[in-house]
Amino acid sequence: MNAPVLLVDGSSYLYRAFHALPPLATADGRPTGAVRGVIAMLRGLLERLQPTHVAVVFDASGPTFRDELYAEYKAQRPPMPDELRAQIEPLHALVRALGLPLLVESGVEADDVIGTLSCAAVARGLDVVIASGDKDLTQLVGPHVQILDTMKREGQESIYDESGVQAKFGVPPARIVDLLALMGDTVDNIPGIPGVGPKTAAKWLGEHGSLDALIAAAGDIKGKAGEALRVHLEQLPLARALATVKCDCTLPVGLDDLVPAAPDRDALARLYRELEFKSWLREVEQGAAPAPAEPPPDATPALERDYQLILDQAALDDWLARLRAAPLFAFDTETDALDYMRARIVGVSFACAAGHAAYVPLAHTYAGVPEQLDRDAVLAALKPLLEDATRAKVGQHAKFDMNVLANHGITLRGVAHDTMLESYVWNSTATRHDMDSLALAYLGESTIKYEDVAGKGAKQIGFEQVPLETAAPYAAEDADVTLRLHHALWAKLASEPRLAELYQTLEIPLIPVLSRIERHGVRLDTAELKRQSAEFARRLIELERQAHELAGQPFNLGSPKQLQVILFEQRGLPVKKKTPTGQPSTDEEVLQELADEGHALPATILEYRALAKLKSTYTDKLPELVDADSRVHTSYHQAVASTGRLSSSDPNLQNIPVRTDAGRRIRRAFIAAPGYRIVAADYSQIELRIMAHLSGDAALLRAFAAGQDIHRATAAEVFGVPLELVGPEQRRAAKAINFGLIYGMSAFGLARNLGIERSAAQDYVNLYFTRYPGVKAFMEATRKSAAERGYVETVFGRRLYLPEIRSRNPARRTAAERTAINAPMQGTAADIIKRAMLAVDAWLQQGGSDARMIMQVHDELVFEVAEQAVDAFCSEVAQHMSAAAKLSVPLIVGVGVGDNWDEAH
Repeated sequence: MNAPVLLVDGSSYLYRAFHALPPLATADGRPTGAVRGVIAMLRGLLERLQPTHVAVVFDASGPTFRDELYAEYKAQRPPMPDELRAQIEPLHALVRALGLPLLVESGVEADDVIGTLSCAAVARGLDVVIASGDKDLTQLVGPHVQILDTMKREGQESIYDESGVQAKFGVPPARIVDLLALMGDTVDNIPGIPGVGPKTAAKWLGEHGSLDALIAAAGDIKGKAGEALRVHLEQLPLARALATVKCDCTLPVGLDDLVPAAPDRDALARLYRELEFKSWLREVEQGAAPAPAEPPPDATPALERDYQLILDQAALDDWLARLRAAPLFAFDTETDALDYMRARIVGVSFACAAGHAAYVPLAHTYAGVPEQLDRDAVLAALKPLLEDATRAKVGQHAKFDMNVLANHGITLRGVAHDTMLESYVWNSTATRHDMDSLALAYLGESTIKYEDVAGKGAKQIGFEQVPLETAAPYAAEDADVTLRLHHALWAKLASEPRLAELYQTLEIPLIPVLSRIERHGVRLDTAELKRQSAEFARRLIELERQAHELAGQPFNLGSPKQLQVILFEQRGLPVKKKTPTGQPSTDEEVLQELADEGHALPATILEYRALAKLKSTYTDKLPELVDADSRVHTSYHQAVASTGRLSSSDPNLQNIPVRTDAGRRIRRAFIAAPGYRIVAADYSQIELRIMAHLSGDAALLRAFAAGQDIHRATAAEVFGVPLELVGPEQRRAAKAINFGLIYGMSAFGLARNLGIERSAAQDYVNLYFTRYPGVKAFMEATRKSAAERGYVETVFGRRLYLPEIRSRNPARRTAAERTAINAPMQGTAADIIKRAMLAVDAWLQQGGSDARMIMQVHDELVFEVAEQAVDAFCSEVAQHMSAAAKLSVPLIVGVGVGDNWDEAH
């Protein structure tokens, strides 16, 4: 293909960058992540293709001709987020400043503008490249038109010519519109044939040649799909018209107007300065010609890659010498399983300079694999380096590598950095902190994905079966990208001392602590769990029978559709809210509201659902997960919850309810080994204590300092009665107010929680703020500060960004304000429990007691302690946990002992 006409689907790029990249912002809170991502991709395209003509095309606001054809077109699309809308204007300005023609045409879509320009270019004998990930545009592909999807790495991206479209969709470009008409499109709300997906649609078109021929033969199509086709035949012409890209738009420009101009350096400098794109600003200020392929700002420049496959001792020795001399090196393992307790190493990779990395295969087993170095010998050679705490290493999710190395008798030490945690501490609200997402966000690179080398789904192979010529670039890139990501991310963290301190003194030291907890595991009484499963099964049968009796007919309790009919059509219960498709919702919130109003059937359904979930998640599954010592090993995640809280999975040990009898019964199956007891230590009302500290409210501080029951004290303040005369209902109301307000509960929510009128609940709230004016002042100040800065902080400096805090949508803005008030308390509590874990673990590692930390659940630490050491341990652990933070009020720790977790709690 000659130097082409480049037609960029700017709207597609914008949405994909917005959802793929972390929500970055300027110091004053203006969102910039999508702008940066789009411009980085544009620069790369320009350098790579050197196009003769360029157009960057965006959708215009307002209706198009398709809305006139079909009023429901795109009716179900959610509104554009304010944080995305705010980036459109600066993005357009940057595109123009780069000298690129920009088109935004009313009444049509970007696809139609691209179609019109593409057809005009082909008519003139020019080659065209359409940069987009939109499948609709593949209908334009032909001998002179290709689609380039750049959301993958160069060399791995999707390039669709005619054969590529046929391979991807099962039909040639000329039949794409027919395919789309049959499938429909839920995103654009284009009606298709229900139950007909891409395979069936492609099969029909292959057999009949076209949509028109298929319509003519509809009477011969068999099965349910054929019936659906015949029922919905009339809507196919409309669906085809909606899916067809228009190629005859009247445009204000022609091809000759699409020659790129010289960049406007003054405008670029101003925009880069406003958006805080520092490296691009330096580029302009230094007077250099723009370097289109430069990655996003502050990222490592693109480098020539030198990736080595190590199959002989001499090459290994050379790399061992490099690692010993390096001040920091990246290390990664490739394994034969994702379960860290049974995973074995297939190969190792490392990098100590950007662009230079190596992969050492150790246990690939496919037929014809070249001879590899001995795994035990290589690991023995690496062991002194990996166990040397003075030799700094960086990993991506290093805890997994730590656990896997432990399976081979290696205790990984000296983990100085973890790119997953660097990203998480820098911006915890980013949706993903995996290496592929981070490389795209901070290096402007699409990495080789695991699926690219091992396949997907049922056809996926283990890494030990991946050929070395494929495995080596993938594994070496992991180490190289990890090292380069560290340099990009650490530069950001280092610019914010409090974040850097939190990362270095809390998150990084926690890695080995969590690894020890995971590997030790928790002992389970599997026989007890199986007995509980049998009892739960019997109770579920009773509840199902009860639900059928209440409904007056048998029905599937797991079917929302059947439940909708029974609750809202047959029984006439009030509809509380609707699903996105307009159907009455039967979610838990709705059923709880109906149950609170006294309706027996929703209450029964709720009990059934809760018990069924406990049975399937815990009593059925846990016995299948234990090891030979009857221990279960969870995985703790540091980079999931935006507030800093740890989460747990496979299995999730943090969601076993403590307030229901069924949940407490499950906790009884968590037991100690013979000669040991379970000790549970948890913080008392820690978030309320943090509220007292943050707000400085005098009444709250006095109550906690005096060791009063805070809910009773609140009741005395709110209801104006002496402390000793507070009744149970008053205390319950005060407790609901205390916890409700810090979680942003409204007067409406409080009224429902307490079963009182909304006006009475509002009176309670007003009284509360009268008695605790410091709390109200704190909340107001927090809302204002969050709106100004775009984030809130914990006591220890952890940040939580609030993308919706300036939203013009009142509901989203209010939700962000509630988060702004709660996050500092929940996040500070998370920081405190982590500090406690570090202190207790250090004491135990020094031989402080015959005990092991076995679980962390919200504000609670659970231990397995030798019987003879229990008394001394309880006193010591309470002291360590109480000293984990210095607040304006004392941190109180409750400690319980038992033969199982329920007894100890």
